[in-house]
Parts: sequence; structure tokens; C-alpha cells
Amino acid sequence: MKERKLLRGARRIFTPSLVVTLYYYLKYGGKISPRSEVDLTKNISLGRDCIVGSFTKIKASEGPLMIGHRGGIANGCFVSAGAGGIHIGANFICGPNVNIVGQNYAHGEKDIHLEDVGIVSRGIRIGDNVWIGAGSTITDGAVIGNNTIVVANSLVNRRYPDDVILQGNPAKVIFRR
Repeated sequence: MKERKLLRGARRIFTPSLVVTLYYYLKYGGKISPRSEVDLTKNISLGRDCIVGSFTKIKASEGPLMIGHRGGIANGCFVSAGAGGIHIGANFICGPNVNIVGQNYAHGEKDIHLEDVGIVSRGIRIGDNVWIGAGSTITDGAVIGNNTIVVANSLVNRRYPDDVILQGNPAKVIFRR
């Protein structure tokens, strides 16, 4: 297990970002900024014309990350797919500094350091035609329906229906489209 993590870390460090950019462009037609940090793994699947901005980190070594066509991830975002995976539909856009984290510490036992308890991952599902505003956070287990807008700086941590606008911490439906 430790050897596998070391190899993964070495691959992240020693693979030039231009190689990652070219790989995803040739395989999917995606435009990945050379200033981003994207795992070079079979777990990532991009639809046509996806864009990943500068200073964005995308990690998918534990589980799948699938983004439909015309997905756009702005600058400074962090996306980490746990074993449950992250599935994002087509025509997805998110503003800068959005965090999408598909795993969490198991916290059922007390008096044990969280890193020793383990990690759980239920996965994240984001529908088609979703816009996530700047600074928002999407946590493990969240489901965002189609045609949804998430207002900036919101925390999405549960299931939400199609055709709504979400706002707040935690996010609540403030308008039906």
C-alpha cells in the first residue's frame, strides 16, 4: 500500500504538466491548463470540450471522476474523487475556488484519531446544465439535480431536486426555475 502511494506521488511530481495537458487534449479534446495539477489516471473521463483552469487540482486516484461534454472548471478549484466517485453531467460550469470533495473521515468512533478511523466515500452526483458559483463547496454524498444553480459561497451537502437555485450554508432551495 505504501509503495503504491509512493509511486503515485512520484508520478505526480515527475510527470511534466505539458504531458498531462497533451494527453487529455489528444484523448478527450479537453483543454487542461499546464498550470493546473491533474492526475494522469484512467479514473478520469472527460467529455468533449472540457476546460480546466489554472491552479486547479484534480485528484482521482481512489475512484472515478466523469465529466460530461462542455464541462468547465475555473481557476483555483479543488476536485477529489473518493472511492464512491464523482459524476458530473454535460454543460457543467463552476466559478473559481470551488471545492468538490467526494470523501470524508469516518467519525463514528470516539477517542481515536480521525486518520486512524478510516475514510468513507458515498460519491457525488451533479446533473446536466449545472452552474456552481465561486467559493462553493460540494461534500461527499451530495446530489445536485439537472438545471440547478448554486449561488456563490454555498455548502451543498445533501440531495437536491432538478430545476432549483440553491443558496446558503447549508444550501437551501430559494427558488424553483
